Amino acid sequence: MKKQKVISRRKPGPAATGKGVVVRMHPPQLKALDAWIAQQKPPFPSRPEAVRPLVEMSLARPVCYPKEIAAKAKELASKAIDGLIDPSASVDKKVDRKRRLIKGPSVFRVRVDQSSRDRAEG
Repeated sequence: MKKQKVISRRKPGPAATGKGVVVRMHPPQLKALDAWIAQQKPPFPSRPEAVRPLVEMSLARPVCYPKEIAAKAKELASKAIDGLIDPSASVDKKVDRKRRLIKGPSVFRVRVDQSSRDRAEG
């Protein structure tokens, strides 16, 4: 008896264009995802179709920290800098050095109007 050749059938739907990622979610996260899906217009997206735009939206916006967290970080940085600054320096020099260290150089600061424009161009 001859060996039969098995022809595999292509799955219906468009060809995959990206790489697969397996994500495990806890029940509260799945519940929130399903609630988001229910708020969308029909036809409702599947879970993978819903995750893609949510990830894109979260990556597109700049990271904004609550003011309390930023204030706490500034306070901790201030305390750390106090221990590092040269004790023989004048009070004015200490204040100036501390301000420059906490504020950082201007090249590291991101202006909101520039960051949104750069994202649109890139």
